[in-house]
Amino acid sequence: MSKPLLGCIADDFTGGTDLASTLVRGGMRTVQIIGVPMQEEVPDADAIVIALKSRTCDPEEAVRESLAALEWLRKAGCEQFFFKYCSTFDSTAKGNIGPVADALAEALGVDFAIACPAFPENGRTIYKGYLFVGDVLLNESGMRNHPLTPMTDANLARVLRSQTHAKVGSVMLDAVSKGPAAITAKFDALRADGVKYAIVDAVTDQDLLSIGAALSGHPLVTGGSGVAMGLPENFRSAGKLSAAASTASTLPEITGHGAVLSGSCSVATNGQVEHWKASRQAFQLDALELANGDRQIDEAIAWAAQRVSAEPVLIYGSATPEIVKRAQEKLGVEKAGALMERALATIARALVEQHGVRKLVVAGGETSGAVVKALHVSALRIGAPIDPGVPWTIGNGKEQLALALKSGNFGTKDFFEKALALAP
Repeated sequence: MSKPLLGCIADDFTGGTDLASTLVRGGMRTVQIIGVPMQEEVPDADAIVIALKSRTCDPEEAVRESLAALEWLRKAGCEQFFFKYCSTFDSTAKGNIGPVADALAEALGVDFAIACPAFPENGRTIYKGYLFVGDVLLNESGMRNHPLTPMTDANLARVLRSQTHAKVGSVMLDAVSKGPAAITAKFDALRADGVKYAIVDAVTDQDLLSIGAALSGHPLVTGGSGVAMGLPENFRSAGKLSAAASTASTLPEITGHGAVLSGSCSVATNGQVEHWKASRQAFQLDALELANGDRQIDEAIAWAAQRVSAEPVLIYGSATPEIVKRAQEKLGVEKAGALMERALATIARALVEQHGVRKLVVAGGETSGAVVKALHVSALRIGAPIDPGVPWTIGNGKEQLALALKSGNFGTKDFFEKALALAP
């Protein structure tokens, strides 16, 4: 058994599967571990992704967990390390991208790293240091209304400077478009000028491949999953990687019922919920009702139990920004979110343990974290993508489960139906 080559730290669970899916497509056998591993045993894989729930917690906790993950990955023998955050650069007013990047860089003795959340395949591009979502700036997209991490500034250097004392520079598209050698030259010039973090433009997949090639030998990479596209080839060119994508993504067949649990309130997920409801039934949870006790949870479980053997079911807490705001005003932001996460996690456990569900699609990073913990899943074997950034996975809980953990902003309108049709 060979040592893993790439060690990754993701700041949420769906972001972890997003990155893992990209690496699998590049031919790296990838395992995602939920939380910092307690055991010393290292999975037989080319890449290991440790998925944390550190995007919205206190910066001190995010740093502590990220450093613990780094220590485990270093002991496992990884050669390069990747700090993965969302392609919309999600962060709170206090961080946590800057504080975690600073801590990882210090631990590794690194004086320069890139910051590149671009993912053109999903409409996230960076031009002149500004992040676009589709055709609009980040702060003009639905992310401006995110209930936990509203993004009101599209200038990535300005956002990162608010979270770190380090010098932040930029690599513009004119250099990126000239290829790896030009990118490397720009890196060297920025480092000589005392720049610690470089925001790197990217508007196409070819840009990401060029950036990836220029990152060969860099101990630390920070970014979205897109910039990881070029990393597998670096290891392959060095003779360290031979697996083909066709074998890296192979998953065993899972027998059982299917269900969708959605806690994300993103524009994309709300559209997916409405698409489902146009032809199928669904059960909606309400945070204000959940604050009064577990009656609605019990109703949702009973509703699903009557239907799940005949067809997949959808239970959702997704809602419009106006509805979310009303709940947050009455309950508080943290309590409203925690109530919904607990409800969907409780429902997931009941569906799996009592009603034969073995194929779960979960929408939303926070929701996915709550669900996998409730199901005692500690690791995921990553399969082929359903849509860009969202693969099927096999979890190692009490029951062998197929799990599709979807970032709220990802997937086509028919994602839920498509995912269940492609389930292993």
